[in-house]
Amino acid sequence: MAAAWPSGSSAPEAATARLLGVLWFVSVTTGPWGAVATSAGGEESPKCEDLKVGQYICKDPKINDATQEPVNCTNYTAHVSCFPAPNITCKDSSGNETHFTGNEVGFFKPISCRNVNGYSYKVAVALSLFLGWLGADRFYLGYPALGLLKFCTVGFCGIGSLIDFILISMQIVGPSDGSSYIIDYYGTRLTRLSITNETYRKTQLYP
Repeated sequence: MAAAWPSGSSAPEAATARLLGVLWFVSVTTGPWGAVATSAGGEESPKCEDLKVGQYICKDPKINDATQEPVNCTNYTAHVSCFPAPNITCKDSSGNETHFTGNEVGFFKPISCRNVNGYSYKVAVALSLFLGWLGADRFYLGYPALGLLKFCTVGFCGIGSLIDFILISMQIVGPSDGSSYIIDYYGTRLTRLSITNETYRKTQLYP
């Protein structure tokens, strides 16, 4: 004998209620509230290098007086010591979970630096301004052929000297070995920005 549903079809409603309860439980445990509950139960300390801006402070790099670059510059990268703020708990560079007081080094932040090889920007500009018609600037930067040509033509009748002065002043023409000029670390520098396959242009957000 087939069983009949009770009056009011309460069995389908009960199954629907159970299904909604299961869906609610899944959404809570996997959603943001579930993440909060999980982290509150057993929160793992983040790595110190993953701290947000304002949760740490980094020292200024120590500058080499001769090169005007950080003393530990290697392969265009140097590192500075960073100190997490007081009462911050994170994993230091050794992987140890530490509660910081503001005086301990938490991690070393990489910063960019340049490769220099003894060519001074000030000297190059001065030579181009005063002795550019003799090709002294090109000789200094390692372009002997162009320097000799400028010497024989008196700086291409002055036009070449003017062009070279502009190019050197704007740091478009640099040393022939591909190195950078020695410029005061906190002085006026030009930074070339480029977009390649490894970079992307961030979408501009307008109010």
